[in-house]
Amino acid sequence: MAYTDESIKSLKSFLGLHGQEHLIHFWDELSPKERSDLYRDILAVDFENHLASFDRCTRTEQESTDKDLRPLPAEAFESVFSCDADNERWTRLGLKEISEGKVGVLLMAGGQGTRLGVSYPKGMYNTGLQSGKCLYQIQAERIRRHEILAAEIFGSSKAIQWYIMTSEHTKRATVDYFKSNNWFGLSEENIIFFEQEMIPCVSFQRKLIMSSKSSLSRAPGGNGDLYKAIGSEGVLNDMLKKGIRSIHCYCVDNILVKVPDPLFIGCCLERNSDCGAKVVCKSHPTEAVGVICECNGKWKVVEYSEISLETAHLKNEEGKLLFSQGNICNHYFTTSFLADMVQDKEQQLIHHVAQKKIPTIDSHGNADTVTGIKMEKFVFDVFQFANRFTVLEVARSDEFSPLKNGPGAKSCTPEICREDLSNLHKKWVLKAGGTFEGEGLCEISPLVSADGEGLSELVAGRVVKLPAHFAERPVTTNNGYTNGYNGLHSKL
Repeated sequence: MAYTDESIKSLKSFLGLHGQEHLIHFWDELSPKERSDLYRDILAVDFENHLASFDRCTRTEQESTDKDLRPLPAEAFESVFSCDADNERWTRLGLKEISEGKVGVLLMAGGQGTRLGVSYPKGMYNTGLQSGKCLYQIQAERIRRHEILAAEIFGSSKAIQWYIMTSEHTKRATVDYFKSNNWFGLSEENIIFFEQEMIPCVSFQRKLIMSSKSSLSRAPGGNGDLYKAIGSEGVLNDMLKKGIRSIHCYCVDNILVKVPDPLFIGCCLERNSDCGAKVVCKSHPTEAVGVICECNGKWKVVEYSEISLETAHLKNEEGKLLFSQGNICNHYFTTSFLADMVQDKEQQLIHHVAQKKIPTIDSHGNADTVTGIKMEKFVFDVFQFANRFTVLEVARSDEFSPLKNGPGAKSCTPEICREDLSNLHKKWVLKAGGTFEGEGLCEISPLVSADGEGLSELVAGRVVKLPAHFAERPVTTNNGYTNGYNGLHSKL
């Protein structure tokens, strides 16, 4: 971007008014290209709004909401444990929505696998399943299976649209990975990748942090940045153009995620909800998971760190935790609700403070690290705007096993995810009338069964020898994708 002596003089004055003169401290040492890069980088920042957001979120972080919390009212709550007839009706309603082409899946996949010990996007991670499938492939095949199920019941089915939010660090690698795997059997035209914004990091002294002499330090603005991104990247327009009504939104790291979940979609549709969330019952009062509740008359996810120990241990008349609905980042939105968020409500969302170690430079331009603030919005921050909100309780063992940490850690590891998926699949086999012999893992391809359906004809009255892998037969789609069948099969 071109600049002049006069424009640099104006820039220095502008930065001085906002207390950010340090951003051009090394100007005289920079090459013409570096100066141009830095000039463009600085001009891209809306200083007034960014610093105002910083002031709001740091002030809000100091305000306690504990005294304002109320448990969810009964009218907002449903549970998969309540009634099989409800579950069947909701599932059929959701599959009908799929068959009519009214369902989109919104995947939040902006994170890298740094904590897993890898440099590539988390969705590409292989947890060590017998099939060798990564998270992306498992989810893609679950989408394909639900298209098949909808077609079997209603005669035909339109495609499920898959919207994948990446970041500056993951988009190229993610797109290339999907392309090299022939879109995992889905049509390329039904997968839309988009990128969330990178926003400047700020020090505790209200100074924007430099990553080098010629660039600002930036970080993704949290998964709640998706509302701004679906507007600016044309995703919302695509949803509306294609007649999509129901959006199932989730995070990439949950190996057990039902995607899309027709039961959840059907439940929200029947209740005429514009917004919904799945929850699991907290395992103990201080479990490190956000809780969905009411706060000052609005729906809210309150982080575990924001609840006092006394409140966390409160119990109801039945002896159960009063605040027990643990958020698992698995949500339902109508596209009309999303449109309202994009057009009107998104700017009302307050950033959250994330204190992080941020690479930077010192006053001499040498590499350094500083504890600073990454400002983030969360996907669930919009719950407060819902007119009709539904919370659906699901079984943790069936639906929630996030991959957060590398091998050997105490929780949320590849080993635990692999074991949780195997335990779920073993439960399906037992329910379908099969039994097991030996020890080891059990894996059922999503293309064989997405939720335990259709297994009776394979296992009823039979003994399955472990380890077992129910792999789909080799199939090559018209785009050249081969499903990864590798000769492994269940031993009956």
